[in-house]
Amino acid sequence: MDNESGLVALGALSQPTRLEAFRLLVLHEPEGLLAGEIARRLGVPHNTMSTHLAILSRAGLVSCQKQSRTMTYRAHLPSVRDLVVYLLRDCCGGRPELCAPLIEDLTPCCQRKGADCG
Repeated sequence: MDNESGLVALGALSQPTRLEAFRLLVLHEPEGLLAGEIARRLGVPHNTMSTHLAILSRAGLVSCQKQSRTMTYRAHLPSVRDLVVYLLRDCCGGRPELCAPLIEDLTPCCQRKGADCG
């Protein structure tokens, strides 16, 4: 990930409704959610939610699968991993003990959810 892509992704997540939509989609991996269901759960008008989902999609953080008139959105986890790696690249500066607490914080989350974090 380059600086421009990182800024676009961070910008997309910097709005409260988009952040909540993204977090909701992460919780519903891998099945995803219909666009209308996301709007309903977050209490956002459908047209407003559509705009937010388009921004997240352009940032590469979510993907959409259209089937007839329904649109199912999913978190695009490889992009999330790329963003986290981008943010933490060289965080240790040759001193792995600096990153160890962060890795410890993430590990229980992944084990609890049974997720593949690698």
